[in-house]
Amino acid sequence: MEKRDSFGSKIGAILVAAGSAIGLGSIWRFPYMTGENGGGGFLLIYLLSVLIVGIPVMLAEFSIGTYTRKSPVKAYNQLSPRWKWLGYNSVIVSLLISGFYYIVAGWSLEYFISSANGALYQVADFHQHFAAFTGSWREPLYTVIFIIMTHTIVVMGVQKGLERISKIVMPVLLIMLVLLVIHSATMSGAAAGYKFLFYPDFKKAFSVQTIVSAIGQAFFSLSIGLGCMIAYSSYFKEGTNLTKTSFSVSLMTFFVAILSGMVIFPAVFSVEGLEPTAGPTLLFETMPFIFAEMPASELWSALFFLLVVLAALTSTISFHEVLTQYLQENHNVGRKNAARITTAATIALSIVCLKWSWFFDAFDAVTADVLMPMGGLLTSVFAGWVLDRKILHSQMSNNGTLRARVFPLLVFALKWAAPILLSIVFVWNLLF
Repeated sequence: MEKRDSFGSKIGAILVAAGSAIGLGSIWRFPYMTGENGGGGFLLIYLLSVLIVGIPVMLAEFSIGTYTRKSPVKAYNQLSPRWKWLGYNSVIVSLLISGFYYIVAGWSLEYFISSANGALYQVADFHQHFAAFTGSWREPLYTVIFIIMTHTIVVMGVQKGLERISKIVMPVLLIMLVLLVIHSATMSGAAAGYKFLFYPDFKKAFSVQTIVSAIGQAFFSLSIGLGCMIAYSSYFKEGTNLTKTSFSVSLMTFFVAILSGMVIFPAVFSVEGLEPTAGPTLLFETMPFIFAEMPASELWSALFFLLVVLAALTSTISFHEVLTQYLQENHNVGRKNAARITTAATIALSIVCLKWSWFFDAFDAVTADVLMPMGGLLTSVFAGWVLDRKILHSQMSNNGTLRARVFPLLVFALKWAAPILLSIVFVWNLLF
């Protein structure tokens, strides 16, 4: 078996993990989930979900990865063979997410190209442009191109491929989002957009559906419950502060989600005919309206969708890496061949989702609302009740060299808070 790659720096590890977490989860999925669930109330519950459930589960996954230095299946098998099947859940989730996530990533690639060549701003109606594209041969083409792009980076390795890209993409993405936030603040619907995003309707905020959706979004946007953070933390350098890294990744992800909402909702309330409840197509049917009112609209639009492409790429690599790692470590397949098998499988699954659109919706719902919360639930149970407490403490404290001040809170969250909340999510999504 080929030697495992590793990250070259601690900041690289943070940016890679943040890239996996941010991706389309914060830029694409968060705005439309917020729109569908009433705005500010959803945002409040989402923040609480990140703090109470997201960060503890991420810390648990980081600890498992740094202690075992293995992919999820091997990691759980080493710690407790009876829990090996939990590692297989991460493989299944990564595969199913790949089926629909690459399609959305392909949308962003098409919008980048159509912005760069000016075609996007020659149409009379942006809604019609999106509908025409998703019904044409170009949609599967861009999906496959994105899968091949991901394949290329994975084959290059973690340090030379993913880490190098993340160090460039993440800072530029933040700068671009800030600039777009400033522009959106000048739009006529800015006040209404901010009110929708930040003013909570407590009747909606504390409904079971909003709580369930917010926890599911926290898991999707943080890339927890699917093994990515176990896989990535197995590459962390010795001495990495796991508590600091988990808080940095989580807060960066939340911050990007807020910025995305501050870009999109002022536009939604500024343009007649747009609704915050538009669903998965919200980003692609809203952003062109923003850029159309700006000088050099093609340039700004191309830059934005290029960054969406790159943000999506940092996430698709993480899914691909989980599957590639699994084949490497469990079936003794070389990295290049493992990547080829993963790429072939994701192309086939994406084509299925393109041909039968209900698979797209089903995979999205099953992964975000069932399998990822279930993975997080079982991860928290494993870390809180099964895993030797000394292992968890040693990883958080770097074998006693750091003060693990939040360790008692982590144990409480993993033993009680996370399992209770995630059980509610899991049962609710199965019944309703």
